Amino acid sequence: MKKILWPALLLILTFCQEKVVPPSPVLPIPDAKQIAWQELEYYGFIHFNMNTFSDREWGFGDEKPEMFNPTDLQPRQWAQVAAEAGMKGLIITAKHHDGFVLWPSAYTEHSIKNSPWKDGKGDLIKELAEACKEYGLKFGIYYSPWDRNHPDYGKPEYITYMRNQLTELLSNYGDIFEVWFDGANGGDGYYGGANEVRKVDKLTYYDWPNTYKLVRELQPNAVMFSDGGPDIRWVGNEGGEAFETNWANLMRDSVYAGMPDYPEKYASGQESGTHWVPAETNVSIRPGWYYHTYEDHKVRSLPDLVDIYYNSIGRNTSLLINFPVDTRGLIHENDVDAIMKLAAKVKEDFAVNLASQAEASANEERGKGYEVKNVLDEDYETYWTTSDGVKQAQITIRFGKDVTFNRLMLQEYTPLGQRVKSFVLEKEVDGNWEKIAEGTTVGYKRVLRFPEVTASTIRVQFTDGKDIPIISTLGIYNAPKLLLPPSYSRARTGEVTLSSPDEGLEVYYSLDGSEPTDESEKYEEPFQVGEASTLLAISIDPMSGEKSEALRTDVDLSKAKWAGSIDQSIKAIDENAGSYFASEDNNLIVDLGETVSLKGFTYLPMQARYPSGFITNYEFEVSPDGKSWTKVSSGEFSNIVNSPIEQTIRFNEVQAKFIRLKAVKTADDNPATIAEIGVITK
Repeated sequence: MKKILWPALLLILTFCQEKVVPPSPVLPIPDAKQIAWQELEYYGFIHFNMNTFSDREWGFGDEKPEMFNPTDLQPRQWAQVAAEAGMKGLIITAKHHDGFVLWPSAYTEHSIKNSPWKDGKGDLIKELAEACKEYGLKFGIYYSPWDRNHPDYGKPEYITYMRNQLTELLSNYGDIFEVWFDGANGGDGYYGGANEVRKVDKLTYYDWPNTYKLVRELQPNAVMFSDGGPDIRWVGNEGGEAFETNWANLMRDSVYAGMPDYPEKYASGQESGTHWVPAETNVSIRPGWYYHTYEDHKVRSLPDLVDIYYNSIGRNTSLLINFPVDTRGLIHENDVDAIMKLAAKVKEDFAVNLASQAEASANEERGKGYEVKNVLDEDYETYWTTSDGVKQAQITIRFGKDVTFNRLMLQEYTPLGQRVKSFVLEKEVDGNWEKIAEGTTVGYKRVLRFPEVTASTIRVQFTDGKDIPIISTLGIYNAPKLLLPPSYSRARTGEVTLSSPDEGLEVYYSLDGSEPTDESEKYEEPFQVGEASTLLAISIDPMSGEKSEALRTDVDLSKAKWAGSIDQSIKAIDENAGSYFASEDNNLIVDLGETVSLKGFTYLPMQARYPSGFITNYEFEVSPDGKSWTKVSSGEFSNIVNSPIEQTIRFNEVQAKFIRLKAVKTADDNPATIAEIGVITK
């Protein structure tokens, strides 16, 4: 009997010894729909609506449905472009602030059903949902809570209207992966002809708990986006850049959509956040969100898009890139070209994981099932971790030979929470360790870029954390160097300086808008540009013949003769984006020094980290003598707070020696600030 029992008992004891207790989660943790969303990483935004045809960023609400009249609307082209670019989904602006809707809603006449497109029989939401399904993409909905058209906006009746429309959108078009609520709420509008300002309490007016409940009932697998969630949050800017330290944790109960101090206080998340609300980076491929012909040559360059990729996906956020579909109803050729270049570059950068064939070891392992080899198996569901209490640990990678690399990629196993607070990448040199790079948070994915390094042995030290590290993936890559275009600056005198991005490169340029080559004007020293010109400049490697993308800059009149009405106003005409003029009377008067023909003006808002005095509503006047003034343009700088880029306003040609920019309203009611003002003569 004993001979039979002892082997069985030994087997049981051995099994018990090998069984390792899994690590406990660190709260908060993501739910299933948040995990599925995070795995998408990269998807597209479609801004196509009434603003496309009114040539605005924010419509006032008084536009007529007849204006919506695309000539070659092809949602399948949008889906095809997104799929070929590696995107996993598309989100469409079903209703923007002007209130016009892209489906035949039963609750408004301000709808596609009253447009010329398909004689009012079309349903763009349906067509795009079907196109996304055809190309294997997820489908999402943007819905603006603000409605500058609806007569009941600001009243309780509007909330019923909003929920009726959400019910239509979330019931009739299949599975929705994301519902996107804009934080812009309340202000002036048409409002059924009232033409007035209507302010709402952004925290309470929409009764968000019950609106969220409706979405949960109709689309239980959809994540909801707003400044503070409830499922995913805004990154805090529209420039395509997440914070270096970026927590998925958020003090969610302290946040509401449209709160003015959100970008500074909450956009980066909080280490001690109470809820799992990861960030989404939203950015347009052009300066504006909607299509404008004058931006056809302002599509983001490949270096800019690559930076956006690394500063979003590489910093623990998803990336939502916008396509401003044009008046034909197509993603413009320039936008297609740009996004395909990005797709190719990302594929090239991460083509070979140098760590996959290396040997990994760690100074601490939890035990069977949690070994360090798991970080190299390309399976997100397996991971390395340590014994309880061991927050500081390290992974060593031995390549067996010298390898050259310039990227580190790390992933935490986020279903058990976000933990890492700091880490360091080092290389071994003659028995000693030298720092290559360092970072703070990791989260779902963190990618560090650094100059090329050659080493045979490296290690990643996790130097601090909320709890023990749980690392799913470690990747080492050598991304091919991207040849950058030269940088540009211009003095107030009109003198242009071009700077090569690297030693040994040559710079060539043109001033007539033509693409430069090595037979164009070679840059040797600063040169004078005093009138409207289109400058293009490239870098060329003389050894390989490789050339960069072209830097394009529209240059206008030199400001050498310009003078402000007071001494401090020189800061608005000094060609320095870092300086600014604060006007106590909300006016800026500039003497151009001579009478010129004007076709428009530009306004660059204050570019400081914590700006104030952004002009939201303006009047622009001209004068022959600085005494008698004529107003030639007025309106609003839409979305300027979230996207503080240069504003371009065009008008019918006028003669002027003096110009005056008047701030009718600023975003924060502080004195107007102007980083730079310019004129358009071409």
